[in-house]
Amino acid sequence: MAGIIELEGLEFYAYHGHYLTEKQVGARFIVSATIQTDCTKAGQTDQLDDALNYQKIYDIIREEMATPSALLEHVCTRILDHIYHSFPTIEKATIKLSKMNPPMGGQIEKVSVQLSR
Repeated sequence: MAGIIELEGLEFYAYHGHYLTEKQVGARFIVSATIQTDCTKAGQTDQLDDALNYQKIYDIIREEMATPSALLEHVCTRILDHIYHSFPTIEKATIKLSKMNPPMGGQIEKVSVQLSR
């Protein structure tokens, strides 16, 4: 049974950005992950060992958000690489990373990058 697991609205304060100010001051980021995987066994057994442990997914995202990058695309790629390495049975994953109030010279709510594999 195909299933979709979503982790939405994960908030982090991190130091991603190309410009020195972004690297020094940091910013608030919002991450969402959508993961498609087979949920058949977990649905039958009710056992965490048979499910995609989304606490571990959160831990992976938190770990990768703590490592500064110049580009949001790089952060998303690292998160996807780490998730696929840890859970090879994943069928598809999408990471959306939003930088809140980016310093772009105007009033901007957020800029987002979304990558899928």
